[in-house]
Amino acid sequence: MDLTQQEWTAQQAANQESIIIDVRSAEEFSDGHIPNAELLDIRNPQEFMDGVATLDESKTYFVYCRSGARSAQACQIFKQQGLSSCFNLLGGIMLWQGETTS
Repeated sequence: MDLTQQEWTAQQAANQESIIIDVRSAEEFSDGHIPNAELLDIRNPQEFMDGVATLDESKTYFVYCRSGARSAQACQIFKQQGLSSCFNLLGGIMLWQGETTS
């Protein structure tokens, strides 16, 4: 499900056990990311699928990338792998108005 930043941050804050996933490259991640995000680079297919296989199906995932395209694709893959609670950040980190860390 695609969410605006306001919806994404509100739902993420309301779900204390949720996990934030950044699906950009390691280089993009090191340039700045949302605090507490875990990196799972979708452009590295084997590593990405291995990482998805380790995720807990009972958790909620909040996924983002640079513009929202890769994270939308990642959410589709998550759902195909049984991770049904997945939310995509519309506009990605390019439109992010909140805190970032590097």
